[in-house]
Amino acid sequence: MIPEKVLYINLSDKSYTVKARRDLFERYIGGSGVAIKLLAEECRRETDPLHPENPIVLAVGPLTGLFPFASKTVAMFKSPLTGNLGESHAGGRSAVALRMAGYGAAVIRGASETPVYLSIHQGGVHFRDASALWGVGSSYTVGRILRERETEPGLRTIMRIGAAGEKLVSFACVTTETYRHFGRLGLGAVFGSKKLKALVIAGSSTIEIKDQKKYREVYDRIYRLALDSKLMKKYHDLGTAANVVPLNALQALPTRNLTQPAFDNAEKISGEYLAQNFLGRRVACAHCPTACIHLAALREPYEDEPYFYKTTMISYDHELIYALGSMLGVGRAEHLLKLIDAVEKAGLDAMSTGVALAWATEMLERAKISEKETVVPLAWGDHGNYIRAVRSIVSQPNEFYRALASGVDYASTIYGGKEFALAFGKTEMAGYNTGPLFYATLLTGARHSHLDSAGYSFDEKRLKAGNLDPEEGAEMLLKEESWRCVLTSLAVCLFARGIYDEKLVEECLSIGGLEVTSGTLAEKGFEILKLKHEFKKAMGFDWKSMKVPERIFEVETPAGRIRKEFLSAIVERYFRKIETDG
Repeated sequence: MIPEKVLYINLSDKSYTVKARRDLFERYIGGSGVAIKLLAEECRRETDPLHPENPIVLAVGPLTGLFPFASKTVAMFKSPLTGNLGESHAGGRSAVALRMAGYGAAVIRGASETPVYLSIHQGGVHFRDASALWGVGSSYTVGRILRERETEPGLRTIMRIGAAGEKLVSFACVTTETYRHFGRLGLGAVFGSKKLKALVIAGSSTIEIKDQKKYREVYDRIYRLALDSKLMKKYHDLGTAANVVPLNALQALPTRNLTQPAFDNAEKISGEYLAQNFLGRRVACAHCPTACIHLAALREPYEDEPYFYKTTMISYDHELIYALGSMLGVGRAEHLLKLIDAVEKAGLDAMSTGVALAWATEMLERAKISEKETVVPLAWGDHGNYIRAVRSIVSQPNEFYRALASGVDYASTIYGGKEFALAFGKTEMAGYNTGPLFYATLLTGARHSHLDSAGYSFDEKRLKAGNLDPEEGAEMLLKEESWRCVLTSLAVCLFARGIYDEKLVEECLSIGGLEVTSGTLAEKGFEILKLKHEFKKAMGFDWKSMKVPERIFEVETPAGRIRKEFLSAIVERYFRKIETDG
């Protein structure tokens, strides 16, 4: 059976209702499709992102709990970082827990007067006092306390914020299962504005499958495809950190605020180096055979205690290595891991944090600001002062850090340096400098994420195939993003996009109780994508007013220097296609 129940929670009066919305799941599949429709129903243009009326929507898909890789929960909200669409995906156990609790989606509205956390299960919703947890800055500690306190049976997930969410940092994240996150666009700040410290979801229901034989056959086929996939083997062996060395060799690894396209110490913070010297264990999301989550074991001696060590498990991947490593000139693995740990404990998005600190470092280097603003002397590679700066982003001791806590785009409008403030649609950039299609993805993608489309991959193919015209580039991005809207509506991990082709998706949906005809999926993907852009437009977004940082035109990419006219032509053609139904 497809999920159809939507749980509506009101924090203001501590009430909840459940509504059957089968129509939503039949038309928009689940995940991002259902979430954008619910967000559009609940959120008005004039709503401030930190106002109680800004809803939090969580949604899972029809394959959740049934098939491998269908492990993502999609969160949607109005972003405090950009002022328009906030969309973030998290793995772990969150999706399966929500579905096993009996829900396909949840909508959280209002705000509590005092700190609360929610305990959601098949029997309903409990509003728990979180006063003792408010002010506990480490998301790790909050998770440990709630694991001991909440004993509801079933598969369980714990979503929580750290100090950054409480302090309403615009790029605060929500941590789930310790090493997974709703990382981008500031969901943590929305939690904080509602005095919502955490969600605990537990469920033990079952999903009825009519054709057990067919289900087993398709499940086994997907499992075998995963085991035989070279891409999945890469993710298992090294994770996305495997990208560091090849990107560096291509001169496509953003370094020191993209003043350089490669990092001289890349090998010392690479996936290979971390695996050989620090890898402690691998972790998998629910229903995933790949286990792409890599945890480093950082062993540090206690002061004045010989032979006694503290071991900290720290998750790492390509984006963290880029944002807190090459982007800041941090070239020692131990220093990088300590910086990652500081960001994780605070509950900050790593990419936004790294890009913001890189901009601040260059501003200080150029004497556009002074240590009066930065408090500590930021310098490339100085991980200790970067850790102190991370703490200042949270504590906000002065006007500079209050501005930086609103994102690098906002800070650069106050202090200057906008030409090298690396934000696209007000969202800090990801870790690729592959060419024009990557940057076009950041400009056109509904959430301005490198994962909205495949620009970085298309750039590599362009190198092999020769030049392409803007019309072709726009068409490639639009087609890819539309299909990814299908996958994220299924709540399938995008790492499995090479496995879940259209034919397989149709088979899986049929087993789950949703019949689709050939070609319908592509149409649904485009419809969902249009809904996202319509919501953004309703919130005031205008693609014509987007500013592109000059820095990206100054640095070499594997495809050569990016031409402004070429990039602008791709972006214009993309949005014209959206406006004219493709």
